[in-house]
Amino acid sequence: MRSGTDIRQIDPDGLPAGPGYSHGISVEVPGRLVLVSGQVPVDATGTLVGEGDLAAQTRQVFRNVETVLADAGASWKHVVKLGYYLRDATGVGVVREVRAEFVPEHITPAATLVEVARLVREEFLVEIDAMAVVPIR
Repeated sequence: MRSGTDIRQIDPDGLPAGPGYSHGISVEVPGRLVLVSGQVPVDATGTLVGEGDLAAQTRQVFRNVETVLADAGASWKHVVKLGYYLRDATGVGVVREVRAEFVPEHITPAATLVEVARLVREEFLVEIDAMAVVPIR
């Protein structure tokens, strides 16, 4: 169980360990589900951050996810699923490095990474969505 939560990461024998993710997550309810829409690399004014720079864009996206989580009374320790949408999946190493700046190493949500032909705006290189469960005490 993650400290302060009812969330258990599932990494069964017979499957290789994932870098920064778990193969599954189990949540003991009751809890409050928080769904974070796909966040893109724009600041509070809607201005693109990091044109052409995957690391800068990813950093802004993680800031945006963190802002939504905080507003919902959640934090990274409550995140059970992350979805990554990249224009070029070979940039996954960059995304992992930036993720480590935000998500503590022991937090490994279930995750999916998809390479997409384009995002809502041509200059966006990455979009990330999230799901969190906050225990009701």
